[in-house]
Parts: sequence; C-alpha cells; structure tokens
Amino acid sequence: MVRALVFCVVQMPLAILATAVLTTLASVAGLVRPSVVQALSRVWSRLLLRLFQVEVRTRGLDTLPRGPAVYAANHASSLDILVVLAHLPVDVRIIYKRSLSLVPLLGWSIAVGGHIPIDRSNPFRARRSLQRAADRIRAGTSVLVFPEGTRSPDGSVRHFKRGSFSLALAAGVPIVPVSLAGVKRLVPRGLASLRPGAITLRVHPAIGVAGRSRDDAEALAEETRRVVAAGCEREEQA
Repeated sequence: MVRALVFCVVQMPLAILATAVLTTLASVAGLVRPSVVQALSRVWSRLLLRLFQVEVRTRGLDTLPRGPAVYAANHASSLDILVVLAHLPVDVRIIYKRSLSLVPLLGWSIAVGGHIPIDRSNPFRARRSLQRAADRIRAGTSVLVFPEGTRSPDGSVRHFKRGSFSLALAAGVPIVPVSLAGVKRLVPRGLASLRPGAITLRVHPAIGVAGRSRDDAEALAEETRRVVAAGCEREEQA
C-alpha cells in the first residue's frame, strides 16, 4: 500500500514530467537530425528505469549479428520497451500504428525519429506499408517487434503472430530472439503495482532466413517463440 502511494504521488509525476521534457526535445531536434531521437530515447528509458528502481541484467550481447535484423521479444508489460531501448546496444526502430503519430509529443517524437509506421486501415495500405518497411530493413534499418501483439496477462510467452516474420523473410534479414525475464514479478498488475527489482534481457543467436520462403513465416514464428520462451524459463529458474 505504501509502495503504491509513493509510486502514484512521487514516481509517476516525475516520470510524466521527464517524458514531457524529453519528447518535446526529441520532437524539435528530430526535425533537424532524426538520429538525436534515438539518443534521447535511450536517455529517457534509462532515466525512467532508474526512477522506478529497476535493474536490468543483460546476457548474450556477444551474439548480436552485424547488419540489419528483426529483433523479436516477448511482451508482458509497458516496461518492456524501456528495457530494450535502454539496454539493447543496437540502433533499432519500432514498427508502430500510423495513428500513433497524431498523439502529441510522444507520437510526434516517434514520427520524426525514423520509426516505421504501418497503416492497417485497409488491406491495400497495409500491404504497401509492409513493403516500405521491408525496403527500410533491407537498406540497413534494424527493427524491434513484439510478435504477441498484446501484453501477456500472466507473463507466459504466448502465440507469436506471423506478420513480423513475413517482414523478415521479405527483407531477407535474420530474426534475433530476445527474452525479457522477470518483468511480471515487478509489475504483476500493471505499472501501478510496480516494485523495485531486476529484469534480465537475454539476446539469443540469430535465426537465419536463407533458403526459406514466405510460406515459412508461421513455422519461423513458432521456432522463435520456443527460443524466447525457453530463455525466459531458464532465467526465471536461475
């Protein structure tokens, strides 16, 4: 009860203030130099994790591939994006719904930061958006995806949707599984229940797509899900 009160009265207002200041800076600076947005995103993520007293342990960073890739992580909390942006030493872009660009400050900073919008308002626009995303990745942009689509309510690694893997196959780049372990222990019922503690970010060896066709997207999604789930289980038991 005391912890929740401190979070609501002290930590959350400070987090909102930091977000407002840094997204404003990013929205303005990004118009001139988009790369600045990525640097400010890392500062923002590290600041909020420190404010929330969340320690992040990293594993497997020596396995990071050279060149562009699709990084696929499990999704249990809104903390996930902070953990990855703060501690994955790769310049990644997020695939996001185009409508998010209209959200003041946060959406604007995402738009000017070179992140990749997907327009799902109709099938034709969705296909064109995915093709443009594949072109960006092929040209050298790594992306971060959460293939479960929504946050897991109990922390288990749920079904991975095939869309992100079709994108990797179309771009001809590897998939890098990323396990985020211990998240649900810190936020069992959302951010309002946040408690101090440690999260582990484990990067697994890349899964190549050479010799695979777009028909293999579902199998590739399940292969990646198994790697991510096994990594989470090992870390939870350690």
